[in-house]
Amino acid sequence: MLAIARAGFHVTGIDNSKSKIASLKSGLSDLPSVSDRELATFIESKRIEVTNDYSVLNDLDTIHICVPTPLRKDKIPDLQYIITAVEQIAKYLCREQLIVLESTTYPGTTEEIALSRLATQTNMRVGEDFYLAFSPERIEPGNKSYMMSNTPKIVGGITPECTYLAKTFYEQFISKVYPVSSSRVAEMVKLLENTFRYVNIGFINEMALICDKMELDIWEVINAASTKPFGFMPFYPGPGPGGHCIPIDPHYLSWKAKSYQLDTRFIELACEINSKMPSYVLDKIIHALNYSRKALNGSKILVLGVSYKKDVADTRESPALEVIRLIADSGGEVVYHDPYVSQFSLVECDSAQKASEKIYHCQPLTESLLKSVDCVVILTDHNAIDYTSVVRGASLIVDARNATESVFVEQKTTNTTHWGKIIKI
Repeated sequence: MLAIARAGFHVTGIDNSKSKIASLKSGLSDLPSVSDRELATFIESKRIEVTNDYSVLNDLDTIHICVPTPLRKDKIPDLQYIITAVEQIAKYLCREQLIVLESTTYPGTTEEIALSRLATQTNMRVGEDFYLAFSPERIEPGNKSYMMSNTPKIVGGITPECTYLAKTFYEQFISKVYPVSSSRVAEMVKLLENTFRYVNIGFINEMALICDKMELDIWEVINAASTKPFGFMPFYPGPGPGGHCIPIDPHYLSWKAKSYQLDTRFIELACEINSKMPSYVLDKIIHALNYSRKALNGSKILVLGVSYKKDVADTRESPALEVIRLIADSGGEVVYHDPYVSQFSLVECDSAQKASEKIYHCQPLTESLLKSVDCVVILTDHNAIDYTSVVRGASLIVDARNATESVFVEQKTTNTTHWGKIIKI
């Protein structure tokens, strides 16, 4: 919304969450990249307005659908939020309006879900009475180099007129807009981008497992391979991919491919490998504790970082939460520190396999906390964490992100006993 408002447009946000609307109206941002002060300025001037009243759609020139597209428990795409949004738009659709679906989904959704409902329920013709396109979001939380304004935007309309109007609109606040031949192509672009990352994460995680068995440092191997100026792009291992896109989108592509009698073997293998990484980290924790003549059951574990990636507050699909659940289910006591996440909840099972919800609260990262725990587990390598102090204060560390490497580089020429107590994945 801010990017559009900065370009001089009046922006209206619609959301079903009353608490989110109240927070935004108060000028409180839920994104680190958006300051409360700037948001409040736009809210106070009414350049940005927020509501849960869909009737305001009558007064808008462009409508952008940016709703979640999760998976069901059986890994089938859940399009209920898109369907609900489209049906509300159909009630208030006016001639000459441009509708753009930005939610990640499988190729064909814009035509099969949005167009079919809008055309049927309004008796209007796409490309003449209203305009419809797909344009995937390309925002990477925490990336300070590439933001919305300087990241090329993909647009694909149902008709050439739809593509032209969508392209013209985005050009008002994005430096490069790249049109493609159809909405289905644009939908596939997003899935290709995220599946590329997901498969390569699965590959590097498998390489980490191989290096572990061969007693090789996967991080050193990656750093050395990265010196090649062509034909190699570094990816890094960890407890697993997270976020609202990377772990979800490959399932959308795999599900759609099945309707064409195609097996997505690379994707399914990557899913298998990535899903095992939290258990692999748990094994590393157990191994580290055994080395110290301790059992996981009854040990106190400090987890550093619970968001899905460094320097963001988003815990959606975070592998750290699964690692914490596995530790707790194995009898370990978990406390955590994350400068971006004040609290979170998990459903855990007790010794009788009875499930209950537990709320975790962020603990201050103090010297006394470091000394009170049996093991520190680094699951998200936030820059705000002082790893030098962590290494000095902790008795045992399992580092799933190579966060302690910087401490090693700083102190490698000194006499130190720190490195025998650090175990990396």
